[in-house]
This record gives sequence, C-alpha cells and structure tokens, in this order.
Amino acid sequence: MLANLFLHYALDMWLVREFPDVPFERYADDVILHCTTKAQAQVLRDAIIERLAQVGLELNLDKTRIVYCKDSNRDGSHEHEQFAFLGYTFRPRRARNRSGELFVSFCPAISDDAAKAIRQAIRRWRLHLQGGLSLADLARKVNPIVRGWINYYGRFYPTKLLRSLDRINEYLMRWAMRKYKRLRRRPQRAWDLLASARKRQPELFAHWRPSTAHSRMMGAG
Repeated sequence: MLANLFLHYALDMWLVREFPDVPFERYADDVILHCTTKAQAQVLRDAIIERLAQVGLELNLDKTRIVYCKDSNRDGSHEHEQFAFLGYTFRPRRARNRSGELFVSFCPAISDDAAKAIRQAIRRWRLHLQGGLSLADLARKVNPIVRGWINYYGRFYPTKLLRSLDRINEYLMRWAMRKYKRLRRRPQRAWDLLASARKRQPELFAHWRPSTAHSRMMGAG
C-alpha cells in the first residue's frame, strides 16, 4: 500500500501534470501509457526515466516496451505488436463489426500464462478421484471459482478461456468412468452421460451455461 501511494504521487500525479494529453493505467508497478506516435512514446519514456531517478527509482528497461497497436486502421509494423497486462494479452485479433464484416482490432484476451494457471488449478482439484461426490457436489465445489474466471477473463474473446475450462469436462468424464462400472474404459458413454446431464441441467456447472458452453461434449468438435 505504501508503494502504491508513493507511485501515485511520484508518477501518477506527475504524468497528469506534465503529460495531460497522454491517458494511462497503472496497477502496482505496471503502467500502460497511450501515445499517438512513436516519437511521443520515446520522449515520454526518457522523461519517465528521468522522473524516476529524481525519486530514487529506476525504470526496468528489460520489461519496458514501445508497442505498436496494429489494427485495420494502423497497418504498419513494429518490433513489438502485443503486450500483457493484468492477465490479458493485447494484440491484433480478427473481429466483426455491426454489419458482420471482418476486420482487425487491437483487443485483449486471456494471456497464455493466465490460461496455463487455470489449467493447473483444474488439475489440482483432482475431480476424477472424488468418486464419493455426486455431480451436483462437484459443481458446488468448483462453481464459485469458475464463475470468477468467467466474469474476469470471459469479457473479451471468451472462447480462448473456454478452451481451458474444457479441461473440467475431461476430468468429469474420467470421474464418471471411475464412479460407474458400466462406464469403465468407455469414454464415449461417459461423454454421453455428461451431455445428458447438461441437457437436463444446463446451469449446473458455471461453464455449462448456454452463454458460455463450448466443449466436445456439447458437440463443438
């Protein structure tokens, strides 16, 4: 908290005062500044280096990048055309306008590191080994966490998040094969059981909801 307060006065207020036309966001010591030209970005970077030195700090040049936000209106190129911030990766992505036409937008989606962390968390749950629990018990156990992931990472390009959430279905399939003798070594029948459960109770698991569901068991291929 003290570090955050220090940066508020040492950096944030200084930026507002010295560069009022440059919008920025800061979380802890990660800062994004929105410049209109590369020249402006270079001037601002040098000014920040000088400002931080005045207050006894040093800019980490290894982690500092000037990024070109490439899209349909900015079709140039640059060494760096993407960046990560708060678990999202911002880069050029295909999108559709209101008329359904494809174009390139500079947009966020869950970062590879955040997606990997989600998959690791799902693996640590060891759902397939919890044969003493019912499907509803498993849903109550994981839904609060999964809802949080969906609410945070699912706002932009949710299909990238749902690729990681599909791992839950894979562990549920293995859970079904271990729990029910008739499903032993019969993965397709286990998938069919889960698909039937989802059809009856589409809201049972947070990632099964019609607005978010995207998995092999739901017929997505």
